[in-house]
Formats: sequence, C-alpha cells, structure tokens
Amino acid sequence: METVTDQLVIDKSDGVGRITFDNQARRNALTYEMWCGLPVVLEDFAGDDGVRVIVLAGAGGKAFSAGADISEFAKKRSGEDAVAIYDKAVGLATDALVDAKKPLIAQIDGFCVGGGLGVAMCCDLRIAAADSRFAVPAAKLGLGYKIKGLKILVDQVGPAAAKEIFFTARQFDAQEAYDMGLVNRVLPPGEVAAYVDDYAKTIAGNAPLTVLAAKTVVNEIFKDTDARDLDLCQKVVDDCFASDDYQEGRKAFMEKRKPEFKGC
Repeated sequence: METVTDQLVIDKSDGVGRITFDNQARRNALTYEMWCGLPVVLEDFAGDDGVRVIVLAGAGGKAFSAGADISEFAKKRSGEDAVAIYDKAVGLATDALVDAKKPLIAQIDGFCVGGGLGVAMCCDLRIAAADSRFAVPAAKLGLGYKIKGLKILVDQVGPAAAKEIFFTARQFDAQEAYDMGLVNRVLPPGEVAAYVDDYAKTIAGNAPLTVLAAKTVVNEIFKDTDARDLDLCQKVVDDCFASDDYQEGRKAFMEKRKPEFKGC
C-alpha cells in the first residue's frame, strides 16, 4: 500500500481491517489528504484476503468525524479549479466506500456530523455510543447536497426523516438516530469499541461469499427495478453453492464444530 496521511491510522488483525480518523484537534474532521487516502486504503483492503470486515472509527472517543475540515477551504477550495479537485477527492472516497465488497462498520463515538455522517452512511452497519450526536448542518452553511449523497440517507431513514435532518440542521441524539434507523445499535459510552471488535470478528468468522452475496443482493434491491443486475444477483448465490466453503459449512455442522471458511 502506498503511503497515505498519518491522519488515517491503519491496522489489520483477526480478519478485520481498521481505519481510524485521527485529527483530534478538529474533532477528526476530514482533510483533503484523508479523503485522498481513503480509496488507497480501501483498495488495499479489497485485495487482501486476510481482511474480511472493515471498521471505520474516530480517534480519541469524542468524535467519529465532524465533517470536512473547513479550516482548509481557504486554500483547498479557493477558486473553481481548486473546488473541482477537492470535490473529486471526496467523490472518489465516497465511491470507494459505496462500492466496497466487504462489510463496513462505522464505530461512532461522539460527533458524527456533515461529511462524517456521510461517511458513516456509506457503511453497512453503524454502532454508536449513547452520547453520540448526529447532524447535517448544510442549511446553516448554505450548502446543497447532490442526489447521490441524499439518496444514501433517504434509502436508510426514509424521506420524512431525511427532510427533518436537512430542514432543521439540528443535532440528533443517539436514541433519535436509532429510532429513525440511522444507527443499528446504541451502547453505553465506553463500550462501543469492544462491542464493534467482537461484532466484526463474528462477521469475519462467517462465510465471506455468503456475506458478499447478501450485501450484493440487498444493494441491488434498492436500485430501480430496471437498473438491477439480476445476473449478478444469481451469480453471487451460485458462487456460494459452488464453493468449498459450502462443503465446509455443511461438514462442520454435522461434526458440531466451528467451520473454517476460506472464501472460496
């Protein structure tokens, strides 16, 4: 993997690849270099068979990410060309998250705001501490969101909740986020890291092709009917039944032992 910013802390262990945002002075706000680094890390994880699950988190326990690092905007977004370059980096990072074949888990402590919430919404699962806060402050900044970014949110929480999030631009607490379907689990502060670690290892221990098939088919379901790749949906299911892992799963079940899946 080529060198990326030290504000992305990378770790691989026990089948889990971890990306930790480390810009604690600015509540882990995402810098241009962090946006650029995300696709590089995700590509590396994608090509590593030892990584079966990917966890994204914020360093320090006070914020997942407070969004884009606005302090950079005077330099990084000053002028039409600079804006285009910056927006391209954000777009490539978002695409890399959305297109990731392996499961993504957002481990959320504290603030999850703006672009930080956008990153979390690109993940498959979001597990949050009870003292976390969620917001999209675009209406307080005069910003507009493109359809692609909004669709991810609407698909998750529905149109009414998405409108409330954007219209009010207020902060929602973790219970509100859970009630609207924004997060999967809410845990006491201080317990999220251990829970996510155990959860990720549980997923990593399951059959990778089955997990991939489930993620692929669910994602296709949310596309317009005419845009669904039904051949792909069938292929990922067929790959499961044709795999050595399918044989291993059946054998392990009969022998009453834990299966050892290889992803093939």
